[in-house]
Amino acid sequence: MPATTFLETPQGRRLAYHRNDGQGPWIVFLGGLKSDMEGTKALHLEAWARARGHAYLRFDYSGHGESSGTFEEGCIGDWHEDALAAVAALTEGPVVPVGSSMGGWQALLMAREIPERIGGMVTVAAAPDFTEDGYWATFTEAEKAQLDREGFVEKHSDYMEPYVISKRMIEDGRTQLVLRDPLRLPFPVRCLQGTADTAVSTGTALRLLDHAECPDMRLTLVKDADHRFSDGPCLGLIEAAIAEVLG
Repeated sequence: MPATTFLETPQGRRLAYHRNDGQGPWIVFLGGLKSDMEGTKALHLEAWARARGHAYLRFDYSGHGESSGTFEEGCIGDWHEDALAAVAALTEGPVVPVGSSMGGWQALLMAREIPERIGGMVTVAAAPDFTEDGYWATFTEAEKAQLDREGFVEKHSDYMEPYVISKRMIEDGRTQLVLRDPLRLPFPVRCLQGTADTAVSTGTALRLLDHAECPDMRLTLVKDADHRFSDGPCLGLIEAAIAEVLG
């Protein structure tokens, strides 16, 4: 496998990435919270894109994987800046973001920031606004008091070790919300969601489908698929969704 390459962003962060040239639009994989670019979906889609001659980019947000920084210091806005910097420096022309979990929120933020660059979008268990609707909304009064007093709380995850959620992540998340104001997605969008996902509910997927203004948006619910969405049949569905968006 080729050695990891690094990008220095305008904000002074050092992002690890792998890119493969090919025909556009560029497929850009946007990973989830505390995930990295060595995950099953990221690597599988890289091989799939290479076999078909498609341009492909995967990278680690700051505080993730091989990139600089620590997770606990990061927030949605930082990772949004990272994604924009990676797309600006490492791709040309239209891009098709493929956003997994928090990466789905990042894909929507990218579409709001640089709509002229987006040729289509695929989301997998997209988690828009989760810092407010998932974390803050379920914090107990004791957790809110701890967040204010200590600056962080730990939240259990069914898929990895507990997340350390910072006060900065919550406060910054409120400046990045996409489900409160009009969300225009003037390109094909395909959303995939497992019904056995304990991190992101089907209700979130339906809320996004109902909220977005999009002429060609489809949601596929997959019975018994969990948040990882990375077994063989699920990976096949992601491939098919990307191929459909690429048209």
